Amino acid sequence: QLQASGGGLVQPGGSLRLSCAASGRTFSTYVMAWFRQAPGKEREFVGVIRPVGRSISIRDYADSVKGRFTISRDNAKNTVYLQMNSLKPGDTAVYYCAARSGEHYYTSGSRYDYWGQGTLVTVSS
Repeated sequence: QLQASGGGLVQPGGSLRLSCAASGRTFSTYVMAWFRQAPGKEREFVGVIRPVGRSISIRDYADSVKGRFTISRDNAKNTVYLQMNSLKPGDTAVYYCAARSGEHYYTSGSRYDYWGQGTLVTVSS
């Protein structure tokens, strides 16, 4: 199971850090991703982190968040984070974390087996 948290109201240009805590199994070897869904829009890929070694991970991001968002993971806490900086009103959405086993990562949500419940991020002045 995945539990996302950390959402809230933030002004444009501000920062938030979302957390995705996993329970029930160890997700240290899983591909972990973040998606978001804005009101009236389809769910979209935000970023992904895939372990390739004991302490090495591959990360990929949507173009819209590159340079502003950073994904990290703490395997000891079985938690993945999404650090969001320089937030814009267009980042307003419900953010979901997701996980899948295997070596490959995908930007399509249909490829992920486990989902958190979502946490709302609102960027507004």
